[in-house]
Amino acid sequence: MAKEKKFMTCDGNQAAAHIAYMFSEVAAIYPITPSSTMAEYVDEWAAFGRKNIFGETVKVVEMQSEAGAAGAVHGSLQAGALTTTFTASQGLLLMIPNMYKMAGELLPGVFHVSARALAAQALSIFGDHADVMSARQTGFAMLSTASVQEVMDLAPVAHLAAIKGRVPFLHFFDGFRTSHEIQKIEAADQDELAKLIDQDALKAYRDNALNPEHPVTRGTAQNSDVYFQTREGQNKYYEAIPDIVADYMKQISALCGREYAPFVYYGAKDAKNIIVAMGSVTETIKTVVDHLNAKGEKTGVVTVHLYRPFSVKYLGAVIPETVERICVLDRTKEPGANGDPLYMDVVEAFATCKDIPADRKPMIIGGRYGLSSKDTTPAHIISVFNNLKAEDPMNQFTIGIVDDVTFKSLPILPEISILPKGTFEARFYGLGADGTVGANKNSIKIIGDNTDKYSQAYFDYDSKKSGGYTCSHLRFGDQPLPAPYLVGTPDFVAVHVPSYLRKYDCLRGLKENGTFLYNSPWSVEETKKRLPDFVKKYLAEKHITMYIIDATKIAAEIGLGNRTNTILQSAFFKISEVIPYELAVEQMKKFIVKSYGRKGEDVVNKNYAAVDRGGEIVKVEIPAEWATLPCTTDFKVEVKENDPEFIAKVMRPMVAQCGNDLPVSAFKGYEDGTFPAGTTAYEKRGVATLVPEWNSANCIQCNQCSLVCPHAAIRPVVMTAEEKQNAPAGMTSIEIKAPKELAGMQFRMQVSVLDCTGCGNCADVCPAKEKALVMKPLESQMAEVENWDYAQSKVTYKDNLIDKTANVKNSQFAQPLFEFSGACAGCGETPYIKCITQLFGEQMMVANATGCSSIYGGSAPATPYCKNYRSGFGPAWANSLFEDNAEFGLGMVTATRKMRDRLERIMREAIAECNCCSAELKALFQQWIDNRENTLESKRIGDQIIPLAEKCDCNYCKQIVAMKHHLAKKSQWIFGGDGWAYDIGFGGLDHVLASGENVNVVVVDTEVYSNTGGQSSKSTPAGAVAKFATSGKKIRKKDLGMIAKSYGYVYVAQVAMGASQAQYFKVIKEAEAYDGPSLIICYAPCINHGIKTGMGRTQNEEKIAVDCGYWHLWHFNPAEEEAGQNGFHLDSKEPDWSKFREFIMGEVRYNSLMKTFPEEAEQLFEATERNAKLRYEGYKKLSEM
Repeated sequence: MAKEKKFMTCDGNQAAAHIAYMFSEVAAIYPITPSSTMAEYVDEWAAFGRKNIFGETVKVVEMQSEAGAAGAVHGSLQAGALTTTFTASQGLLLMIPNMYKMAGELLPGVFHVSARALAAQALSIFGDHADVMSARQTGFAMLSTASVQEVMDLAPVAHLAAIKGRVPFLHFFDGFRTSHEIQKIEAADQDELAKLIDQDALKAYRDNALNPEHPVTRGTAQNSDVYFQTREGQNKYYEAIPDIVADYMKQISALCGREYAPFVYYGAKDAKNIIVAMGSVTETIKTVVDHLNAKGEKTGVVTVHLYRPFSVKYLGAVIPETVERICVLDRTKEPGANGDPLYMDVVEAFATCKDIPADRKPMIIGGRYGLSSKDTTPAHIISVFNNLKAEDPMNQFTIGIVDDVTFKSLPILPEISILPKGTFEARFYGLGADGTVGANKNSIKIIGDNTDKYSQAYFDYDSKKSGGYTCSHLRFGDQPLPAPYLVGTPDFVAVHVPSYLRKYDCLRGLKENGTFLYNSPWSVEETKKRLPDFVKKYLAEKHITMYIIDATKIAAEIGLGNRTNTILQSAFFKISEVIPYELAVEQMKKFIVKSYGRKGEDVVNKNYAAVDRGGEIVKVEIPAEWATLPCTTDFKVEVKENDPEFIAKVMRPMVAQCGNDLPVSAFKGYEDGTFPAGTTAYEKRGVATLVPEWNSANCIQCNQCSLVCPHAAIRPVVMTAEEKQNAPAGMTSIEIKAPKELAGMQFRMQVSVLDCTGCGNCADVCPAKEKALVMKPLESQMAEVENWDYAQSKVTYKDNLIDKTANVKNSQFAQPLFEFSGACAGCGETPYIKCITQLFGEQMMVANATGCSSIYGGSAPATPYCKNYRSGFGPAWANSLFEDNAEFGLGMVTATRKMRDRLERIMREAIAECNCCSAELKALFQQWIDNRENTLESKRIGDQIIPLAEKCDCNYCKQIVAMKHHLAKKSQWIFGGDGWAYDIGFGGLDHVLASGENVNVVVVDTEVYSNTGGQSSKSTPAGAVAKFATSGKKIRKKDLGMIAKSYGYVYVAQVAMGASQAQYFKVIKEAEAYDGPSLIICYAPCINHGIKTGMGRTQNEEKIAVDCGYWHLWHFNPAEEEAGQNGFHLDSKEPDWSKFREFIMGEVRYNSLMKTFPEEAEQLFEATERNAKLRYEGYKKLSEM
C-alpha cells in the first residue's frame, strides 16, 4: 500500500535543510544571506533532538568564516563523517581553495547554495548565478534546482550521487527567488530516501577515512613529474557521474511521480525554437511555452539540472531533432568573455557533436537575465522568443532592462497574466519590523495547511533595516503556481503604512473589482479627503471595494506599540474569505503561540486581542464622480524644484520603488559604483508614528537628546539676531546659556519630523525635571518641516566659534556628517558613529566592514555620510568586503602616507634646491614637515601654502598644488560589527593593530551577527540565545579588548554611551590623538536582543548593562605607560551584581531560554554572571597596578 503523501508549506531554504539534515552527520556553518536560514534550521532541529537517517542528531559547528567552515567540512569528510555546509556569494568564493582539495581527494561532501550576486561595482544580497559560476572550475559536480518542490525532490540526488560517485556536489538554487519563496509542496520521506543510499559505497568511504589504526598519508606535495598524471587519473569518476545522477533521478521520479533527468525538455515535440536555462526562470518559461504553443507556435525549454559534469549525451537526448534555433539564458555576467558560461557550454556541445551534420546544426544565441534578483516575467520571455524568430536575432542580449548605452537589451513588452484560472493574488505593503512579512508567512502556511489549495509567497525588501519598505506577494489557487516573479495583477492590495499611498504606486495592476485595505488613522470622510487624486480615480474606474481600519490605534490600545501585523492579518482573512473566518482566527492564534510563545504569555495574549479586533474594518463607499477627476491614474515620482540632477533622475525613482524602470544611461558617470554623498537628506521618509515635541520652558540646553539620536534628526540650532528675525513665525527659541562664546544668541532644539524614526530615545534621556521632549503624533508636528528647512538652509552651524572638542555639549553644535541612515529606530550603533563625524568628519576616511553598519551606511541610493556645509569636506567612505575590512583600511592609510611622503620629499627638495620659492614659502614647507601628523596644524599650514604655491611658477610648487588634497592629515577610521571584528575579520584586524599604523578601529558590538538576522558570534556571551545557538551559547565571550591590549602599543577602550557620555567622548578624542593604532569597542543594543522595554530605551539599556556588571567601561592609553604611569583605567563603578539577573531577563535573547531549555538556562545564566565577574575582577586588578 502506497504511503499517504505528506505536504509542507516551506521555502527553498527549509526544503534544502530538510534534506541536508537527513543525509548529514556534521554541518560546519557560517552565516551569510540568503543561505543562513538553512544552517539555522539544522541547528534548531539538532537542539530539539531531530534524528537523521542514521538515527542521530547532526553535529553543528559554527566557524569564524566561510573559509573556516570549508576547512572544517574538509577535515570532517577526511575523518569519515558525511558533512555539509550552506553558503552563497562571497562566502562560496572563500571556500574555493578547499573545494579544490575536497574534489581532488574525492570526498563526498555536499554544499547547498542559495545562489547570489557577487560584490563588484556594488554589493548585492540578491540572487543570480555569479557565485556558483565562479566555482564551476573546482571539480565539484553542480546540481541546479528550479523551484521549492525541485529542491525537496532533487537535493537528495546530490547527497546520494556524492556517496556513490566519490565526487563532491554543489547543489544550488536561486537566492531569494527560490530560497525565500514559500510554497506548499510534497515532502520527501526519510525512510524511502534512506533505502537509496549505496551502502557499499558508504562503507568504502568510511573505511577510507583517516584513522591511526590504518595510517596513510594524504595531501602530499607533488612535483612536475607526476602531478599532471594524477589529475588525469580522476577522469573516470567524472565520466561516471552523469549516469549515476540520471539513475538516481529515475528512482526519485518513481518515488514522487515527477519526471527528472540531468536535462529535462518541456514543450512541443516538433519545436523549432527553444530556450536552454537553469534555475527558477525555467518555471516562467514553461508557462510561456504553453501560452505560445496554444497559439500555434512550436516552442520548448530545456531545464538544466546537472550542470557539472556537463553531459552532451544527456543534453542531446532531450532536444527535438526539429530544433532550428536555440537561445541560452544565463543569470550571470562574465565581463570580457565571448559569452556567458551556460551559453559557451551549449555552443561547445553542438560544435563538437559529430552526430549532426554542419548544415543542420541549430543557430545558438545567448542572453543575460535576472542579475541581482531582477524580476523576469512572462513578457520578458516572450521577447526572447520574438528575438529567436527574427531574421537576424540579437546575440548576447539582456532582458528586463533598457540598455540605451550599448543597446544590448531586447524590447520590454506589456505584461500579461498567464496564471492558472482561479489564482488569487495579493500584495501587502508594510514597514520593516512591523511584522507584516512574518504575518504573511503565517497566512500562507495557514492557507496551505488548512485547504487543498496551492500557495506561494515571496517578499520584496529594500536595504533599510527595520523601518524600511517591504512588499509581500501572495498567491494561492487550485492548481500549481509556476510563477517565480512578483505579483503584478493582484486581486487584493493592503497598504499598512498610511504615507505609502503618496510614495509608491501601491495600486499598480489591481484588477477590476479588486479589493483594497488601507490602514488609515482617519475617519472615512477624512480618509477620502487625504487620498491622492490618482488613487481616487483608479478606485472609481476599476470599481475597487475599499476598506479601512485604524490598526495603529488598535495596536497602541492593546499595548503592541507599532506592531500592527496581527490586526491587519485578521482583517485580510475577514475581507478575503479565502478560508472561513472562524477557522482563520483559530489558526492565527495557533501561529501566535508558535511565533511569540518564547516571548511570554503577555505577548501572546496581546496578539490574541489583535486577532479579535482585526474584524473592526469599515467599508468606504467610492463616489462615482471620482472617475471623472481631471488627472490620470498614473503614479508620478515626486521631484522637487531644487533637486540636483542625481536626486531627481536617479534617487527619487529608486526611493519610489521605480528603479527597475531606470535605463542604463541613468548611471552614466556612476559606472564604478560611486554615488554622491549626503543623499539621505532628500528622502524625508516620514515613517514615525510619534515624534518629539520640544518644550522650551523645560529645556536645560544639555544637548544630550542630540547626542543620542540614532538618525541625527534632532539638533541644537543657535541663531544670531538676524537669523532669528528671519525665522518662520512658529520657530520659538530661548536665550542660549552656554558656551560663553555664543552669548546673546538664541537657542532652539529642532526636530526633523520627516527624518525621525520615532524611537523616543531623545525623550527618554532628557534629564530635565519635567521632560523638555514629549512624543506626539507626527501629524501634529508637520509645522516643524518648515522650521527644519530654515535651520539647515539659512542658519549656520556655530561650532567654528567654540571649541567643539571641549565637552559633549559643545560637540553637538557641530554638524553631524552622518545623518538619516537606514538603521533601525533606536539603533544602538549609530550614535557612536555620528559623534565621531561631528569631531573629525571633515578629515575622515572610512573603511567599513560589510554588515549592519555598511548597509545603513551606504545602500544605494541613500548615502548618509555627507559634506560639511561650510567647507564642503566630509567623510570619504567605502566598503570592500566582510573579511578584509581592516586590511582595506590599512591600504587606505598606507596610500595616504605614501602620497604625503612624496609631498614631504618635494618640499625638502624645494627648500634645498629651489631658487623660485620665497623664503616665506620655504618656511611654511618646514612648518608643514614638522607638523604633518597633526590634523589641525597640517590643515592650517596647508591652507597658507596653497595660495603661495599657486602663484609660484616652479615645478616643485606645481606638484604640491596638484597634491594639495593630501596636505591636511587624514583621520583613518575602520568601522565594523562584532561578527567582523571577533570572527571573520579577526586575523586581519589583529595584523593591522599589530602593524602599529595610525588607524582608529570602532567595533559596534551587538554580540550577534545583526545584519544576517542575529546569529551567534564569539562576542555572544554564555547563556544568550541566538541563531546557531538555539539552546544558549555554551562558552564565554571573547575579550577582544584584552587581546589587543596585550600588544602594549594599541590604545584600547570599552565604552557604552548610555552609561557614560563623558567617557566615550574622552576616548574618541584620545584615540584620534594617539599616534598609533586604537580600538574602541562600543556596546550597542540591537533589535535582535528583544529588549522588553523597547528600542526607545536603548541608551538606558546601555546604562543598566554597566550598572549591573554585564558590560564594563575601561580604557588603556599606551602613551601613559610610556610616561611611566598606569595606562589602564577602569571607568565604571563597582557593579550592583544583584541587578545582573534582572538585566538579562529583560531581554528575549536570555529569558526565552527559560521557556525552551529551563534546566540549562539556570546553569548558563550562572556562568554568564560568573564570567562577567571574572572580567571585572581582572580589569580591577589592572587598574590598581
